Formats: sequence, C-alpha cells, structure tokens
Amino acid sequence: MKRYEALAADIEASIRAGVLRPGDRLPSVRHTCESRGISASTVFQAYYLLEARGLVRARERSGYYVSEGARKRPPEPDLASQPQDASIAVDVSDLVFEVLEASMTRDVVAFGSAFPSPLLFPLARLGQAVAASAQALDPWSTVDDLTPGNPALRRQIARRYLADGLQVHTDEIIITNGALEALNLCLAAVTRPGDSVVVESPTFYAALQTLERMGLQAIEVPTHPREGIDLAALEHAIARHRPKACWLMTTFQNPLGSLMPEAKKQALVDLLTRHGVPLIEDDVYAELYFGDKRPLPAKAFDREGLILHCSSFSKCLAPGYRLGWAAPGRFARAVARQKLTTTLGASAPVQLALATYLERGGFDKHLRRLRHTLAAQQARFTEAVGEHFPPGTRATRPAGGYFLWVELPQGVDALRLHQQALQQGISVAPGPIFSASRGFANCLRLNYGHEWSARSEQALATLGRLARAG
Repeated sequence: MKRYEALAADIEASIRAGVLRPGDRLPSVRHTCESRGISASTVFQAYYLLEARGLVRARERSGYYVSEGARKRPPEPDLASQPQDASIAVDVSDLVFEVLEASMTRDVVAFGSAFPSPLLFPLARLGQAVAASAQALDPWSTVDDLTPGNPALRRQIARRYLADGLQVHTDEIIITNGALEALNLCLAAVTRPGDSVVVESPTFYAALQTLERMGLQAIEVPTHPREGIDLAALEHAIARHRPKACWLMTTFQNPLGSLMPEAKKQALVDLLTRHGVPLIEDDVYAELYFGDKRPLPAKAFDREGLILHCSSFSKCLAPGYRLGWAAPGRFARAVARQKLTTTLGASAPVQLALATYLERGGFDKHLRRLRHTLAAQQARFTEAVGEHFPPGTRATRPAGGYFLWVELPQGVDALRLHQQALQQGISVAPGPIFSASRGFANCLRLNYGHEWSARSEQALATLGRLARAG
C-alpha cells in the first residue's frame, strides 16, 4: 500500500468508526505533513482519494471536511450479471434512438447523456490551435494525411503509449473520425455477416447497434460491476459459440464503470491468445482515472498482435472534434483498407491542430484538473443517490470515468422511469438499452460529468421520488 493510500485508509477508518463525524474538519496539510513525516503531495493525494470516495469535501480557503453524506452512500452492486447462454440476433436500435432522441437538448438535465459537459475542456486553446493550423496547412497534407493520418499526431499518440511501456509503432496507428469509427472498422476487419461476437453484459449500446447494423450475433457474457467480464464464463462462451471476436471495455466500462485488474487483463489476453480470438478493446475513458497511475490496457499484455486497441480525444480533451484512432496490431493493414473504402481520412486541419496542442504541452495539466473535477462530482452524486433513492438501491463507485450504474429495487421499471423523468426535464439512460436481450429492467446509467449544482441535486431528488413511487 502506498503512503497516500495508507493515510486515506486511516482517515476512512476514523470516519467509519465515528471518530471523525460529518462536518468535522480534517487536520491541515501542514499539520499532517509534520505529524506523519510525509510530503504535501502525499497528503493531497490522500485527500483527493477520500473526496473521490465521497468521504470528504473541500471548502474554498478553509480546508477539507468530512462530508455530510459520507455515511449515506448506497452499497455497491456485488453480483455479476446472468445473461442467457446464447448467440442472439440484435434488435436494439429503435429503442436506443427513442431514448436518446428524447433527451438531446440542453434544456434537459443530462443524466442520460453519453458525454461530459463541454465546459470541462480547453476549447478556447483548441480553437486557437485549429485557426493557426488551418492557416499553416500544407496543401499536400490533404493528400498525404489520408489513411493512416497525420504523422505528427500519430507520433504524439505513440509517445503516450510509450509512457505506459507499450511499444506501439507510429505505422500501426490509424487516425479515425472518433473512436466509434475505429471500433466499427476493427470489427469489420475481423468479422463477416452472421458471425458471433462476445460482449459484456451490460454493454455499451453503440456496440449492440454496430452488431445489428453488420448482421452479427451477440454473445452476452456475465460481467461483474467492479472487475469486469467473468473469464470462466468467457472461456465457456468461446468453446460453445466459436465467436470471431470480442468487443470489451477493460477500463471504466460503459455503463458499469468497472475496472479489470491488471492481472485479470493479462489472463484475458492469455485466454484469447490460446483460442486465437481477436479483442477489440474500447479504451476511451482510460485518461479519466482518479488514482495516481493510468490503468494499463489489455493491449499492454498482447504479444501476438491480437488486440485491436481503440481510443479517442473526445472524452478527455476535444468533444465534437471527432478524432480517434486504432492500434490494431496484426490487423493494421485490414483496418487501413476498411478506412480507405469508407471515409478515406479524418479532417486534416483538426489532426494538425491536435498534434500542435499535444506538442506544446498542457494536456496533462488539463487532465489532472479534469480528473479532480470528475472525482468530486462523483462523490456528490453518490451522496445524493444515497439520500434520495429508495431503500435497496445500489450504485457503483468507479475509479474513473463519469458514469454511475444504479440498481433500483426489483419492480422499478427503468423505461417507465425514463418517460416520467423526461416529463420533469430530466434524462436518464435506462438499463434495457445496454442489453441485446433487453435485460436490466430496474437499472439506470447516470452521467455525473456535468457541473454539480442545486438543479442537479433537485433533479436527483425528483428521480428518487419517482423511483420510490414506481
């Protein structure tokens, strides 16, 4: 256990035991440094971790205090899902469109949104980079930067892989129009209509929509809300259904927020390598971690080129710019050909602008601020869910990202709650849109990536009231 984790554990134990009570002020950073013989950075890391857990809250120019809701948070879900053991056709798009179209307005409290608030990002600086890049754009780049993309941007992405110890060559990286295009291209490169693909249960609805559009079957595999897909169940599914690929999120999975431990990621890669099954790894939330180190992707353990790793800047830096990439290992040529026969390339000015922004620095400083904001907002959301939602409610506590998965008591109809909430100007993402078999009828995904405010708290109170009545 690291020093900041040990300090956080001691303070949490004091809170749980009632030694420190809601409203009590924590010792100052200076006092804690002197009494523990540790650095200020260590103390701040401990306090940030406690804030992410919803146990303490910062007050401007006053210090850190035990949260009033520190003992009200709902328990976490602790059981893996239990989908049917079958390869099934997917038919979710109509339901997904119905849910999403009803909530695509800024007037709605956007708990159902798939995106964080655009106000969290350095859009002014990015705009300056776009303007400067457009003026300095080499006319030949409109040809040279077609598939696989701008070499300067690919080099910056490769450097971020290298910082985590991953040897991903610049030539393997293919720039795409967002991560979703990268994922679609990778799936098309390794499957044909009628094939089966393993997904988590629940899984991101866009994965299901892609399977539906491509005429692929879904194999839903049990997934734990904290540690991700069940590997024994995955091996059983591979042996029985012979899937052509897996589409998984091993880090801060959408909608659960689960984080697969590194040892489990390695075991996952070993399992898929034994069976020769490619993994399309959706890794768009990896930069939004609340600890001290970015979690390694499954790609880090790949020695055979079977992992097609996909990510983007949309969730961590540049929403709306639609810039993503794929690092598809041995399938790089096949994915590049898919790109050439569809959209050819991503916007040349935007690629150059992001490359320039990354080269000039500031990205990591922005990320530190963004992570701290999201961790604090998660704490407030979980406190409010614990206070307002009905007894028996459970909610995940992800170590990153910006989604909570909420399990309401049996009998609460999430689709009905979605309709009732919209009438009150509140959007939610009901559980059935995350399942090919329309499961999770009593579950919601809530987005805490928008600014916490009195309006947010009132909206959660309204949701809780509707859930209690339903």
